[in-house]
Amino acid sequence: PVEMGRYYYEEGADEIVFYDITASSDRRNIMLDVVDRVAASIFIPFSVGGGIRTLQDMRDVLLAGAEKVSVNSAAVRNPEIIREGAEAFGSQCVVLGMDVKKVPATPRIPSGYEIVINGGRTFMGIDALWWAQEAERLGAGEICLNSIDADGTQVGYELNLTRLISTHVRIPVIASGGAGKPEHLLDVVTRGHADAALIASMVHYGTYSIRQIKEFLQENGVPVRRTW
Repeated sequence: PVEMGRYYYEEGADEIVFYDITASSDRRNIMLDVVDRVAASIFIPFSVGGGIRTLQDMRDVLLAGAEKVSVNSAAVRNPEIIREGAEAFGSQCVVLGMDVKKVPATPRIPSGYEIVINGGRTFMGIDALWWAQEAERLGAGEICLNSIDADGTQVGYELNLTRLISTHVRIPVIASGGAGKPEHLLDVVTRGHADAALIASMVHYGTYSIRQIKEFLQENGVPVRRTW
């Protein structure tokens, strides 16, 4: 993670997101030594999530060098952690991670999108739109919105979900899950109204460079931070 964080920083990434994706399910704490080493090697915003269950966990990650802390499962189980984090460290530090699956609309899930945890295995009976608005009310400064259905497919973001959430909250929404080519990022920020887009495998495996993606977006009218 340290070498890759430095590589993406030098490639021109605008922000690095480090998810310890098994920390929560394994019921262990996040790898603070890795956070510390990544933070020391990059000079762009750095967001960390996974295994963060308490205010002290948030404090530890921020002291290790992260600018933002992402809470997901812990916030579903204890929404007050969002308020506590925002009051202690400021809303700009608190990111709500949302894992969402499309389901048939019901009176309980009127949007047709339900919050899931444990990598999409556990359905929580919580409407995604309601939860996004509730998290904003509690003090979250940003939402990282991941479609479990699209995640890993590389066929594009879930535009209807992204548009729904982005147009009903005032805080920034980062789209996650499904990116496979630069056109997908263009779609999610123009048609999906996302404020930013998270990418992983399309650059991890060398299919595209960050510069290629940014140049494509710029050519199509999307403002980007030039790093070349």
